[in-house]
Amino acid sequence: MASRTARSVLFWAVLIVTAVVTYVAFQPGGRTFSLERDPEQNVLLVTIDTLRADTMSSYGGLARTPNLDRLASRGARFTFAHAHSVVTLPSHTSILSGQLPYEHGIRDNSGFRVKAVTPTLATRMKPRGFATGAFVGGFPLTKRFGLTQGFDVYDDQMPETRGAIEISMPERRADAVVERATEWIGKQPGKFFAWVHVYDPHSPYRAPEEFASSYAQDPYYGEVAFVDHALGPLFDRIASLQRPTLVIVTADHGESLGDHGELTHGMFAYEPTLRVPLIVTKITKEAKDTKETKGLVVDSPVRHVDLVPTVLDLLGLERDAALPGASLVPVVNSGDRADRPSYFEAMTYNLVRGWAPLRGVLQGRSKYIDLPIPELYDLAADPAEQANLAGSGRDRLQVLTNLLRGFNTAPPQRPGQETAEAVDKLRSLGYVSGSAPAKASYTEADDPKRLVAIDNDLHKASELTQNGRRDEAIAMLRSVVARRPDTADAYLSLAYAYWESGQPQPAIAVLEQALSAGAPDRDVRIRLGLYLAESHTDARRAIALLEGLSSEDVEALNGLGVAYGDAGRSADAVRTFQRVLVLDPTNGLAFQNLSALALQRALSTKADAERRAGLQEAESHARKAIEADPVLPDAYTTLGVVLSTTGRKTEAIDAWKRAVDLDRTQFNALYNLWFELAAAGRRDEAILYGRRFVATAPPAFFAPDIARVRATLPPG
Repeated sequence: MASRTARSVLFWAVLIVTAVVTYVAFQPGGRTFSLERDPEQNVLLVTIDTLRADTMSSYGGLARTPNLDRLASRGARFTFAHAHSVVTLPSHTSILSGQLPYEHGIRDNSGFRVKAVTPTLATRMKPRGFATGAFVGGFPLTKRFGLTQGFDVYDDQMPETRGAIEISMPERRADAVVERATEWIGKQPGKFFAWVHVYDPHSPYRAPEEFASSYAQDPYYGEVAFVDHALGPLFDRIASLQRPTLVIVTADHGESLGDHGELTHGMFAYEPTLRVPLIVTKITKEAKDTKETKGLVVDSPVRHVDLVPTVLDLLGLERDAALPGASLVPVVNSGDRADRPSYFEAMTYNLVRGWAPLRGVLQGRSKYIDLPIPELYDLAADPAEQANLAGSGRDRLQVLTNLLRGFNTAPPQRPGQETAEAVDKLRSLGYVSGSAPAKASYTEADDPKRLVAIDNDLHKASELTQNGRRDEAIAMLRSVVARRPDTADAYLSLAYAYWESGQPQPAIAVLEQALSAGAPDRDVRIRLGLYLAESHTDARRAIALLEGLSSEDVEALNGLGVAYGDAGRSADAVRTFQRVLVLDPTNGLAFQNLSALALQRALSTKADAERRAGLQEAESHARKAIEADPVLPDAYTTLGVVLSTTGRKTEAIDAWKRAVDLDRTQFNALYNLWFELAAAGRRDEAILYGRRFVATAPPAFFAPDIARVRATLPPG
């Protein structure tokens, strides 16, 4: 018998905090902070994901952030800085490129990849002699999304996504990111540009115990406090360098925390998610030996697109006239209060749910949000955006409407658009093809303000699924689909719930229903293609669904490779997974898929030399998968089969145990553990894993194996 592959209010005491970093110890006197040009200075950009500005103590918030506060105390702290998008990838692309979302083309985290020709700080600075390093903590910024251009090092090691829908994307803790960044910085003999991104304040909020317990009533604040703590060693390292360093700290966006009914971010663009903290300072080793520089508080409106021009200005590099932003040097040094109108958008729910696209503009303290139910706010008088003036402030509304028209308000490119040939192929199989087109007009029923309950139900359903309450989640998701049939992520979550419960055909039927209902379909097509292939239902249909998607879409390519493999097109599958590794060289899933293909070839050949070569290739790919993603359970399952086949039974058992420890649904590994432990005479262990297999493996996939294992188990 062979092995198988496969915002609560938080009251706290004001504490006297000793200096954590010597370069910001306050001394009376000194000059007021200003920005000075220096082509030889280092540049450190720190982006803190999902950091709401008003939670930091220097901004009057309840989270203790002494390291960031001390940066602000000797630099410039901007109180009215704004992002242009409220999700991670588009916002970071604006920060690094200096372009607005419609200019760089990245409108959401999913289905987009930054064009190789997009100039960024890294591509501008590397030819000027800067070493360049990026250290990221969140999945939406991994190599597959294309922000790697110009970086000598792009450190993004973290787990792959699991399943169709998750409450949060994979991440690595801030202290781990900082450790890698400080190590790299310490090795640089000359000037450098380092980008350090930490993801921890993103939901779900799970700070280390020391910080979680201090903020038990509001775990988000615990995450913010932890991030500040984790950044301390980075700032210490910068302070020890001989060369001065320009430091910029900001967030990609904030977090709603229930304001306006939004639990997290992405749906609206109110101030809790659109306004971001921004600190600009300069760290020098000599600072501790001189009079302390007095910090500035800047209330002028500034924007993320101003950061690239600022860095170019301070390095003495030629300004790019095509950039929409302007240097902040005059704002800091001479109090320039020139008008800086700011475009913003929230496109995610238009692209994945078919809801009305949200665009808007800020001018001074006036804010206009262009939706079917328009919104106009005076942020000076109404910072919480409670009084919509659109009905009474007609003149001001018209001025801002005209201002918004000066920006590009064309519909965003839809992920998943394909050639006419691919469209015809899909139609021949009975599919509605292409992502749901932008509507000619949207009604009040499409306005996100009318759909908050839908969003909240989707959050609740995800939590129910994660907590094992699958039947309740299914009922809630069916209710969402009935109320709003074009909500793609509801179908994805519903299909995932069925699939994980061992019901592949209902999962496939749900995704077919989504395409028929006109739900935005890039993610639906990828998931349907995978399910058709993995359930061995119809590889031809799976390939037709996936071949027309972008050749730079890593998720689509991984799915297409799986479909090719199921169809017996091994060479096409290998070519497709290799294409993934060109786009994302540390994609553990692609290495795992290559390993599974090599193993399949090895086990199907009778030629000893080919068998040995195939097993060696399979082992090499599996180990590369684990190196890239040490918590990728499928890679341990596949590696275990290779080890078992080559006589290393004890190592194989250890690999399979690691797989099931990481993922209780590694049913092939459970089966293999039962079989090999029994063969090794380790009866008690074999019974333990055999019972787990019988109790949890879905009969739709494993009925004969369940019967075989059950027959060997003792009663009880």
